[in-house]
Amino acid sequence: MEQDLKAKIDQACRTAEELTKVYYESLDKRRYLISRLYLDTATLIWNGNGIEGKDNIQKFWTDLPPSVHSVFTLDAQPITGPEVADQLTFLVKVGGQVKYDDKTAKPFNQTFLIAAMGDKWKIVSDCFRLQEALESVN
Repeated sequence: MEQDLKAKIDQACRTAEELTKVYYESLDKRRYLISRLYLDTATLIWNGNGIEGKDNIQKFWTDLPPSVHSVFTLDAQPITGPEVADQLTFLVKVGGQVKYDDKTAKPFNQTFLIAAMGDKWKIVSDCFRLQEALESVN
């Protein structure tokens, strides 16, 4: 059992590295292809705004200004248990910076739930949040 879990953790990390490389390259350079990475029924939560379905997600990303993402942290873990049935599912967490147009770069966090669909990985759920500095309250 312990060896099986270790193998799943290693696979989650490798898959996360591959997926995020393709994802951020697509987002920054080929947005017209981004919907290919999402499940048809995927959900995107972007700074508290919800978008459902890969076509709506595609339109949302396309409408944003041009971006450059830099990934600083990446972690992944397998989701195990009976609630996932036989589908291989990973949770991927990303931290980095994003720069839109000529504006100042801002830190962001992004969390993906991805699932194996045959020999391809699809994003089931995507939660993106810009990290704004909190003003101190006096």
